[in-house]
Amino acid sequence: MHGAAAALAVWAVAATAHTGLVDPAVALAFGAFAAVGELARWSAPADAGPVAVPREPWGREPAPLAAAGSLAYALLGECAGRPTGHGALQVVAVVLAAALVGAVPRVARGDGAVPDRVARRVLTTAFAAVCFQPLYNAGTLDEELGHGSAYALFLLVLLGLTALCDAVLAAALLSARTGSPFGSALREEVGELRGIGPAVCATGAVMALAVAVAGLWALPVFCVPLLLTQLALRRYAAVRTTYRQTIVSLARATEIAGYTPSGHARRVAALSVAVGRELRLPGPELTVLEYAALMHDIGQLSLVDPVPGGATAPLPAAEQRRIALLGGAVVRTTGVASAVAAVVERQADPYREQPLTARIVRAANAYEDLAGGSGASAGGALAALEQLRLGTGHDYAPAVVEALARVLGRGAGPGASG
Repeated sequence: MHGAAAALAVWAVAATAHTGLVDPAVALAFGAFAAVGELARWSAPADAGPVAVPREPWGREPAPLAAAGSLAYALLGECAGRPTGHGALQVVAVVLAAALVGAVPRVARGDGAVPDRVARRVLTTAFAAVCFQPLYNAGTLDEELGHGSAYALFLLVLLGLTALCDAVLAAALLSARTGSPFGSALREEVGELRGIGPAVCATGAVMALAVAVAGLWALPVFCVPLLLTQLALRRYAAVRTTYRQTIVSLARATEIAGYTPSGHARRVAALSVAVGRELRLPGPELTVLEYAALMHDIGQLSLVDPVPGGATAPLPAAEQRRIALLGGAVVRTTGVASAVAAVVERQADPYREQPLTARIVRAANAYEDLAGGSGASAGGALAALEQLRLGTGHDYAPAVVEALARVLGRGAGPGASG
């Protein structure tokens, strides 16, 4: 994907430099609009945790201002009643420049996700521009559709296809980053189209139509409410980040107190989320799964004597249930969602009585305990996985164990051996 975006970017910049900017004032206005949006984008904290992409109110688009401005330029045919004449390649060049300007502060901070974001923005905008600009500049849209309901329907269909294109690109990036199957990642991304995504697409189209009638003065009219919305979402994201950091701190309490090995909770959470994606859990359930996996051992703080090595998998079933119930009681006193506490409480129940999230946490924790943590050898990992398979009659769900095996086979978990 990066190669395709780079090749398209080089072509667009070279073609635009050769022919010169058409309507440079319009290009500069939209480029500045998109650049401001990129500079104001929300950024995930450095400690993003096992869930690779945060699930926030805006779904997968943390820069709605830049996305709407880029889409509006791709769908722009006139400015104040005068044809603009720019083509798809100039759209790509302007959006690329805006994305690069907005990426400068993040590159300086060492944000490794910048290439993914720039490539996705360039390719998504290019799709919309290629579908619209040639038809508009050739007069085909005026001849075939006019400016009535048929033209509005065309824009709606194009916006829907652009959103799907963006979901496909995001799924490819997510699959490459997490190792999850592309089909599962695509379903997750399509589910994320709700939220602010439709509003961004609609705003982009309305901005293009408004500029066509009112000129460039329409841009600040749309810029202010979108920017205020984006700032409000950033404040909400800060609250969500603090919430997650509280959970991570609580999860580390067992490590600091010497009840569990260092990094145990994070490894179990990472493995649980990977298995959850493999089993196609939706985004909200993945979040509950991550939080429950992080806090699954917190019940050990109520024990007088630590469990040797912090490994609860070899303990008798009654003792595992007692620790799980103690953990759920602790979680409920922290203000964390009751759904998380329920998973923690039920992680030691017979798997046929458990929700899927609890089955996943139980299997991931058992694998981590039996394989010996992050330093597990290939033989230890295989032996641990075989022991889980032997326990599928009562202790572990067969579907979860097989999903765990597939995740480990792709090298996505601790001690993976293939």
